[in-house]
Amino acid sequence: MRAWNPDRIAHAAGARLLAPPHTALGPERVVIDSRDAGPGTLFVGLPGASVDGGRFAPEALAAGAWGVLTTPRLAEEAATPAAPSVVLAAEQPLKALQRLATAWRRELDAQVIGVTGSTGKTSTKDLLLAVLAPHRRTVASRANFNTEIGLPLEILDASPGTEVLVLEMGMRGSGQIAELAAIAEPDVAVIVSIGPVHLELLGTVQAIAEAKAELIAALKPHGTAVIPAAEPLLGPHLRDDVETITFGDGGDVQLRRAGERDVEIDASGRTITLEVPFTQAHLRANLLAAVAAAGAVGVTPSGRVEFALGAGRGRRVTLGGGVTLIDDCYNANPMSMRAALDDLAATAARGEHARRVAVLGDMLELGPAEREFHVEIGRYASDLGVDALVAVGPLAAAMADGFGGDVHPIADATQAAALVPELLAPGDTVLVKASRGVGLELVCQALSGGERE
Repeated sequence: MRAWNPDRIAHAAGARLLAPPHTALGPERVVIDSRDAGPGTLFVGLPGASVDGGRFAPEALAAGAWGVLTTPRLAEEAATPAAPSVVLAAEQPLKALQRLATAWRRELDAQVIGVTGSTGKTSTKDLLLAVLAPHRRTVASRANFNTEIGLPLEILDASPGTEVLVLEMGMRGSGQIAELAAIAEPDVAVIVSIGPVHLELLGTVQAIAEAKAELIAALKPHGTAVIPAAEPLLGPHLRDDVETITFGDGGDVQLRRAGERDVEIDASGRTITLEVPFTQAHLRANLLAAVAAAGAVGVTPSGRVEFALGAGRGRRVTLGGGVTLIDDCYNANPMSMRAALDDLAATAARGEHARRVAVLGDMLELGPAEREFHVEIGRYASDLGVDALVAVGPLAAAMADGFGGDVHPIADATQAAALVPELLAPGDTVLVKASRGVGLELVCQALSGGERE
């Protein structure tokens, strides 16, 4: 937004300009943490549950910020002769931030792809960046920047000349995807999956589908919806004035062949061959969604897909003693648990002394049926031939009822971090997975000697 002057910034945000400096330039970036404020930044002070971020506006200005945006009272206090930077006032600073982001999205004139789903939205977003970047100037949102605060910051961080903007959209309840879509105005809506996540808030999987489908409802006529081929719950939410592309078995985009280092994809009759650095079935499915969305913005992926899993998202680490760690502890739900267990069963070393060990913790926000979901995961692990299960937490303890092998119920992550290194033997493959609140990164740190990105 460097080319936007203070008046234009104020107009776009719906804010009042209290202290315009003698400058025709705009900010280089927008921040909400005063510790990140400095020359070229617009600091937006957001009211919080206990502290109003606008209280730190004077500190941001003292650090040389281009300007601040906060509530009228705090803005008036910051607009002093000693602080001749831009001072903007808005009754609702968050709404002002969102309005500014929408205005910048329109200025970019980029094609916007919104990505949501019960599982797989982050890896699909990253895969989209990987397949689009060789062909278009692409920006994708960072991890966790998928909320009503994070998403507008990611839009505002996109530089002029951006051609495709890939935005992950998280959901905690009804109406939240609609709110994010109203800010981003997507051209393409990608719904990666529908499953039992956030049942504690939404009650049924049907309600989850309705909430995710808010992304389809937000599309303008002639937009594109990318959805799983085998997901009937999205059927009632499809639109005649929007193109629908399905992915997966029987869909418009499906896997024709999968090798160790490459995949062959049938994209509506066109064959696409890609070199990929992964073999996991769920990542291949997410790649199909990415290829479908890329096609919707006019890109046919080719060559090598530069993609790497981050810490906590299924990354494989070879430890001392020939133990393999599958670090998937970032989050969990019944769908992603099954996918991770499938990967463990399919890729673990085979041999007399090589075991498949699963360290699984509580899956949160599953509502009244939470115990049965955990029992089912224990049963699923047993059916796949998992040799040993460490069940971490009060909910995960129910996994023992469905598991037929060696099982170790553990109270919390601290106890698990002490037990698991002693439990493993050379040749073992260990999967570590739970909802984020369980904190199983402690186990991964204990196994890797504390070295974890």
